[in-house]
Amino acid sequence: MPQVLNHPYTENDFLWLRGNLHTHTTNSDGVCSPQDTVDAYAALGHDFLMLSDHDCFTDPSELDPKGMVLIPGNEITGYGPHILHVNAHRRIMPDPDRQAIIEAIETDGGFCIVNHPSWTEEFNHCDQSLLEAWQGYLGIEICNGVGLRVEGNHLATDRWDRLLSQGRRVWGFANDDSHQEYDRGRVWIMVQAEKRNPGYIVRAMRQGRFYASTGVTIDAIRIEDGHTIVIESANTQAYRVIAEHGRCVAEVEEPVLRYRVGSGMAQQYLRIECFGQGARMAWTQPFFIEEA
Repeated sequence: MPQVLNHPYTENDFLWLRGNLHTHTTNSDGVCSPQDTVDAYAALGHDFLMLSDHDCFTDPSELDPKGMVLIPGNEITGYGPHILHVNAHRRIMPDPDRQAIIEAIETDGGFCIVNHPSWTEEFNHCDQSLLEAWQGYLGIEICNGVGLRVEGNHLATDRWDRLLSQGRRVWGFANDDSHQEYDRGRVWIMVQAEKRNPGYIVRAMRQGRFYASTGVTIDAIRIEDGHTIVIESANTQAYRVIAEHGRCVAEVEEPVLRYRVGSGMAQQYLRIECFGQGARMAWTQPFFIEEA
C-alpha cells in the first residue's frame, strides 16, 4: 500500500530561531537575577527565552528583553516529577496528580514538557510507566544540559523511542536547565517560525517545527519526491537514521543525508541524529510513516 511521510517541517521561507525554555534565576535556585539572566542569554545570541523558576511565576513583562522574545512559564517541581509549563498565564500549584497538572496547563493555554526523565542515581527521575500513562503533554527533554554535571543521564532518547514505538506522538526538546553561569548555551532548540513573535514561536513548537541541538546546525530539512528525507548540515560529519525501539537503520558520513523510504516499509517512524565535531549533536523530530 502507498505510504506518505508525515512530518512537522515546512519548506516555506520561515525564520530559524534559537532559544531555551528551561532557565532558573534567583527567584528560585539560580545564581543570577531575572534581568541578568536575560542579559546573558541575549549576549549568547538567543532569539527567545523562558524563565522557568521552580514553582514560581516570574513575569517577563517586567523585564527588558534585550531584543529577545520572552515566553512566560515556570517549572512545576513539588510532589513529583518536574514538568515545564510553557506559555503560562498564571502559576499552577504543585499537585502529586501530574495528570491534573497537565490538564490545568492545557486549560491555561500552555503546554507541558516532562523534564530530564533519566536524572538521579537510579536514572529514573520520571518512571517510564508514568510517561506512558499520562496524556496530553507535548514532549519530553531528550537532552538536559545540567544533566551533564549531576547524577543520571542527560540524554533520554531511549525514553523517547519507547514512547514513539508505542504510537505516542511526542516531540523531543533540549534545554540548558541553567542554574549557574556555566550552564548557559550548552543545549538549545531551533524553532522554524513564521515570525519573531511569541504566538508564532509557541505555535511552531506545538506543531513540532523545531530541532534540538548541542552545537550542530541543520541548514535544511525537506522531503523530495514524497519519499526521500533530505537533511543538509555543513557541520555534520555523520548521520544516523533511527527507527522503532532505537534501531539504527542507516548511517551516512556525508554533509547531506538522503534517505529514501521504500514502499511497504514496516517502520512507524524515522528520526535523524546528526553528529558533529567532538560531542556536538542535533536531533530532528520524527517523520511518521503512514498509509496514503
